[in-house]
Amino acid sequence: MNEKAVGRPLTAVTWVTRLCFAFVFVVNVQCALGFALTPEAYMGAYELSGVPGRAGVQGIGIAFLMWNCTYPAFIAAPRRFTALGVVILAQQVVGLIGESAIRAALPAGHDLLASSIDLFIAFDALGLFLMAASFAALKITEHR
Repeated sequence: MNEKAVGRPLTAVTWVTRLCFAFVFVVNVQCALGFALTPEAYMGAYELSGVPGRAGVQGIGIAFLMWNCTYPAFIAAPRRFTALGVVILAQQVVGLIGESAIRAALPAGHDLLASSIDLFIAFDALGLFLMAASFAALKITEHR
């Protein structure tokens, strides 16, 4: 098999990895900007109100933006910034476990809050699956 034919699968898997991580990044940033710039639209879903609720939702938005600073370099060069890919996956696992623990401890009677947390859990589980599968495929393809 010639070198050009060997490089095609790696190039394809690299692009799939970029797309999976970019999908999660774009959704995360969209959510972060919504929380940071229009917190009033999200306060009710988290049973928050007033100045403390506004500041709390904005703070979560800023934390989301901070969390996503690792994505652009990895998306640009996933084979070069493997360590960032591992960090991103670890962050996703921490988020999913944390959200799940919060949801499990939530007492009955907070249906809107529960459904809001459920959306984060569902998206983070999907994102983790897409990113981990594409990252694993990239690493396997690189080693061949």
